[in-house]
Amino acid sequence: MRLFLLLGSLNMFLSIALGAFGAHGLEGKVSERMMEIWRTGAHYHIVHGLALIAIGLLADRFGGSGLITTAGWLILVGIVLFSGSLYAMVLTNVTKLGAITPIGGVAFLAGWVCVFLAAWKQMG
Repeated sequence: MRLFLLLGSLNMFLSIALGAFGAHGLEGKVSERMMEIWRTGAHYHIVHGLALIAIGLLADRFGGSGLITTAGWLILVGIVLFSGSLYAMVLTNVTKLGAITPIGGVAFLAGWVCVFLAAWKQMG
């Protein structure tokens, strides 16, 4: 599905831009612990931006399977909640935002389960 190719490409742009901002704009302005949190957000962001691109390609191959579409939306929600909450936490120093992060992690996990199930269905 082209939508996930577009969303994946956009998220790759954002993950690279935010990673660079963290490395060059935040260094020395936030604690090393906060830099580590920023890097974790950027890492998961880039990995799952690539996942959105892969999901877009899989959607074409699998005929737009409902599971693949669901996986794409779950991965996108995961990026927003997981990486987004970590970015927000570092920028605001409101550590309670970290409570949102695991919800994004669960969305990532659910998205990957959907990819697995879609591939499983294709085998049978």
